[in-house]
Amino acid sequence: MTLPRRRVVISGASGGIGSAIAKALAVQGHELLLCGRNSSKLNQLKEELEGTGHQLLTADLTTAAGLKTLLAAAQAFDADTLINCLGVNQLQTLSATSAADSERILNTNLLAPINICRTLLPLFQLKPSTIVNVGSILGSIGYAGSTLYCASKAGLHGFTEALRRELADTKISVLYLAPRATDTELNNQEMQQMNQQLGNKTDSPEWVAEQLCQALAQRRQGDLYLGWPESLFVRINALLPRVVDKSLLKQLPIIKRFCQGTTPAPQTAGERHEVS
Repeated sequence: MTLPRRRVVISGASGGIGSAIAKALAVQGHELLLCGRNSSKLNQLKEELEGTGHQLLTADLTTAAGLKTLLAAAQAFDADTLINCLGVNQLQTLSATSAADSERILNTNLLAPINICRTLLPLFQLKPSTIVNVGSILGSIGYAGSTLYCASKAGLHGFTEALRRELADTKISVLYLAPRATDTELNNQEMQQMNQQLGNKTDSPEWVAEQLCQALAQRRQGDLYLGWPESLFVRINALLPRVVDKSLLKQLPIIKRFCQGTTPAPQTAGERHEVS
């Protein structure tokens, strides 16, 4: 199934999932406004894209100035689709984190997507439009060593659900995309090694992008959880959280050792694991 031609704003476009989504949409003939803070990575991504008409916006979208620039660029671009791919991660117990860690993760993963949606809503309300917030399986399953990340993605999930219901009487569709662990360069070495030792399954960012393209073609709304059995665990966690508590308790000693940086493990060359 193919999409009608779209004009897509992608925040966090130079990240692993963001760049894969950009490439997949470009192949289908859509025009993209690629947003991020690293101009060299954005330029490199643009050179790798098929098609023409793609534009770049180098801005810090966690700031008021960045959001103002985004609105002007999206208006000139005549955008009709937003895909929020902003995300940072940290493997750390809560007691080892700082107030600065909380601010950085919550600002990037939660407040920035909220403010981007608010900024672009006046533009999107003028026509049929789509908003996609890329969250995580861990937005619905609390996971040790990822307390701040889980908090940010759980907040994004709740925000996206509420926004979808708030816009139900408009022509704006809203989707929450929740991948499981994904092979990108976002995560540090400890997280990569921990995923290997725990046997956590991972997906390629290209596969995640393919699932999103299919959902966009179907104008799907609501929640889209990716990966088995993780998508099943989301449902079990909602109904029987104690079952998941017992399952994850078995992993806790390994997780804590990696949080403390005391467990060296071999790393497969070129392998990266991202918990989206």
